[in-house]
Amino acid sequence: MIHREGIPTIIITLLVAGLVVFSALYFTCWPIVHYLAYAIAAFLLVLVLQFFRNPKRLTTLNDSLAIAPCDGKVVVIEETVETEYFKDKRIQVSIFMSPINVHVNRNPISGIVKYVKYHPGKYLVAWHPKSSTENERSTLVIQNTNGKEVLFRQIAGFLARRIVYYSKEGDKAVQGGEFGFIKFGSRVDLFFPLGTEIKVKIDDVVKGGISTIAEFK
Repeated sequence: MIHREGIPTIIITLLVAGLVVFSALYFTCWPIVHYLAYAIAAFLLVLVLQFFRNPKRLTTLNDSLAIAPCDGKVVVIEETVETEYFKDKRIQVSIFMSPINVHVNRNPISGIVKYVKYHPGKYLVAWHPKSSTENERSTLVIQNTNGKEVLFRQIAGFLARRIVYYSKEGDKAVQGGEFGFIKFGSRVDLFFPLGTEIKVKIDDVVKGGISTIAEFK
């Protein structure tokens, strides 16, 4: 299944691929150039299609657990001060998404969306320490039925130029349900209450909507 956010890009890619093939066929009679044009066109199309893939994920709902909001690798686990919403100490877990990962973003918990804010910004590489506060990003907070609040932040990377999110304050969020998409390399930060048991470690590879990130105490 292809994500709806990819339709415009796929159309543009088809036009570019068609132009490459047409130019090769029209301007030269050399077979090797024709084959090269076919290969370039196919590569571009496959690259875009794989990026915008949207596999179905079956999430087991559990208010005691927070699940991965995206596919990728865990690159940060640390206690830090969250300065935008909580303004106190939290446990941060960051997941880096490479261009080959699925880039659909999913709710880590079920509950009510308490806060949504978009921030324009820079496009530092996603693993840069300042990307959390200086890059283009969106911040969302969900409160579950047990009163636990989780903040998660979509962060644009060097290649990412568009963050998409669908949630609004007051919306009901379902764990594992889609809340957004980031085009190309990027990362997602999560902030948990102190005392939350983190179930992953640095360099773990997680799958959005399935892998357990944390357990509330």
